[in-house]
Amino acid sequence: MFRIRFHGRGGQGMKTASRILGSAFFHAGFEVQDAPRYGAERRGAPIFAYVRAAREPIHERGVIRQADLVVVADDTLVPVPAAGVLAGCDVDTVLLINSHDSADAWRGRLNLQGPVLILPAQEDVGDRAELPYVGATCAGAAARLCGVIEPTHLELAVKDELGHLGERIVAANLERTTQAYQLMTEQAGLVKGGRRLSAEQWQTPEWIDLSFEQADLSAPAIHAGLTSEVQKTGLWRTMRPVVDYERCNRCWWVCSTFCPDGAIRVDEENYPQIDYDHCKGCLICVAQCPPHAITAVAEHTAAAGGEV
Repeated sequence: MFRIRFHGRGGQGMKTASRILGSAFFHAGFEVQDAPRYGAERRGAPIFAYVRAAREPIHERGVIRQADLVVVADDTLVPVPAAGVLAGCDVDTVLLINSHDSADAWRGRLNLQGPVLILPAQEDVGDRAELPYVGATCAGAAARLCGVIEPTHLELAVKDELGHLGERIVAANLERTTQAYQLMTEQAGLVKGGRRLSAEQWQTPEWIDLSFEQADLSAPAIHAGLTSEVQKTGLWRTMRPVVDYERCNRCWWVCSTFCPDGAIRVDEENYPQIDYDHCKGCLICVAQCPPHAITAVAEHTAAAGGEV
């Protein structure tokens, strides 16, 4: 069985990539599953889609945890933990990255034992969600790496999935798909797809117990010794986090712990106090606050309104 994951951002066509590859496998005589996985649909947010293909009925269900091939349409996702690009990657996983950087550069950064390939990025765009035809490009490259899909199968798949969009769109996507397919000719068949997964192979993780340290030891403290308290890093800020104390639950450990610069201290009543001289406006506290008591306000608006 082939297990393949496509990683990208909302708007880059990862769902389309999985549909094209799945249809191509189907035309090649395979049983197929393909599905996207994302939360609230949001342009630019990390999403992934996956494809299973086998010569026999497929009884597996759910997200692919250990993939034979991982295709990354947007290399800015690789270091993002929430994107899960490297989840389950091992020595048998082929990693294909759409990037301007070399395979050796990525291999050194990630310290992976499995093969790393590059799909040369062709466009630089301001909006990362607008990489033209990148979904079709990824599908074409993946099809060739699996080594069991012919160009005619791929052409039929593109027409099946995109035919309703008109001949011009089909032709443009088919051109990119064919180019990527040919580009991976030397690596054709690199993805074997023969791994067998069993619940009997699962082992309990070897957890490491870490003792809890006091907060002033385990978290950064901007006012501690050997720091740059005189450097007003708050001058970098364009957005200001503002606490609504009527909504604050005083769960002090959340915002103060997640602040990467230790710019949030907690007063005697367990209310957070933001050090605006050193808050750089990363807005992690806004994202982490459970009751949404911290909101982001444009710096010029906050300053004009007397926010402190």
